[in-house]
Amino acid sequence: MPSVVVVGSINMDLAVQVEQLPRPGDTVLGERLLTIPGGKGANQAVAAARLGATARMIGRVGRDAFGHDLVAGLREDGVDVSGIGFDPGEPSGVALIVVEKGGQNTVTVAPGANARLGADEVARLRAVLRRRDVVVTQLEIPLETVLAVIACAHELGARVVLNAAPSGALTGRPLPDLDVLVVNEREADDLGGPARLGAAKALVVTLGAEGSVLYEGHRETRVDPRRVEAVDATAAGDAFVGALALALARGDSLVDAVRLGNAAGAATATKFGARPSLPTAGDLKRLFGVTA
Repeated sequence: MPSVVVVGSINMDLAVQVEQLPRPGDTVLGERLLTIPGGKGANQAVAAARLGATARMIGRVGRDAFGHDLVAGLREDGVDVSGIGFDPGEPSGVALIVVEKGGQNTVTVAPGANARLGADEVARLRAVLRRRDVVVTQLEIPLETVLAVIACAHELGARVVLNAAPSGALTGRPLPDLDVLVVNEREADDLGGPARLGAAKALVVTLGAEGSVLYEGHRETRVDPRRVEAVDATAAGDAFVGALALALARGDSLVDAVRLGNAAGAATATKFGARPSLPTAGDLKRLFGVTA
């Protein structure tokens, strides 16, 4: 089966749960601070690996305690970490996450070494990529690097899934050549809506508890959600992308890939924390009767 190769961010998440998200100027008391491996790129690689994909991670961490822990955690989850470098001058990326009981959250990211991804990472991608692999990337790394990753992948015959999150880097810019673009409802609005984003071969707009919509040219397909009691939605989008990439790598149709993504995202929302909540194939079977 082709591999899922993720080029993207690797962060340590510092998360706290509160009764209600603070307004500007507020101070609220939360529960115990949790230190949890995260980052959109790393989460998506782990999400794919836990569901059975051959997953590689290409990225960068700092030469600090977080960096070594982050690489070790990915390795323990079965992700190939040979493409991860240690930056000599920048610390590992960190995300500060506040989660309201009920699942809503706010996230602030200090990118650190993630902001230094560039030519070295593209060279590592070129060295391992095979035709029909699925390359996954996001916008927590420099846009110039994302565009170089996309060009390299297409040159070598791989498919590209871009999770345009956070969306700001692409606002007002031409959309790159993509096989699948994944955004949530707010990101879709920020980037001009489905009419503009339809330039991608396929567009998926995730709607949280309402499921997803797949756009292929002029065809629109609504994919129903899996109903769960949400606890923390922090990594639901990452679980969706990782599951979708796995499904595409093994040859599933786009609609079936989105269905699997919906199931993975819903399963993730049932637990607190980003990385710990990413489901295994067994979780999807137990919760929904879905075979990953």
